[in-house]
This record gives sequence, C-alpha cells and structure tokens, in this order.
Amino acid sequence: MLSVLAQALDISGADYIAGQEALYAGVAYGLAAIGPGIGIGYLVGQAVQAMARQPEAAGMVRTTMFLGIAFAEALALIGFVVFILLKFA
Repeated sequence: MLSVLAQALDISGADYIAGQEALYAGVAYGLAAIGPGIGIGYLVGQAVQAMARQPEAAGMVRTTMFLGIAFAEALALIGFVVFILLKFA
C-alpha cells in the first residue's frame, strides 16, 4: 500500500523509509491497544455480572475490578511508550 502511494507521489529514499517506520509504528500501537481494550471490556462485564449475583460482595468486586483495569490499561500505556520509542528514536 505504501509503495503504491510512494510511486504515485514520486517519493523515494529516506522519506519512503520514514513513511514505512511511521506506518509500522502506528500499526504496532494499534495492535497493542486492541488487547487491553478487549480485556477491560471483558473484565468490567464479568465484574458487573458478579455484583448482580452477589450484591453484598460488590465492594470487594469493585476494588478488584479497578485493579484489573489499571493493570490492563498499563499494557496500553506500555504500547504507547514503545510507539513513541519506535517513532522518535
């Protein structure tokens, strides 16, 4: 896809390589963000289901849910840091 665009715009050399690096860094971050997104959605769904089944345990389930969300979100932030390192290093 990028090679066709580069031929159409007559881009070659360092600009082409920089374009490829940006494209692949963006794809890598997108893939890194998919996992935590799915994980957080599943985690919250299961936590709400657990709170509905046992309302007396809602406080403990909620605390555990927020810890799980924090850990899953940390994976997305690590992916973002890797994206920044790939793009600007």
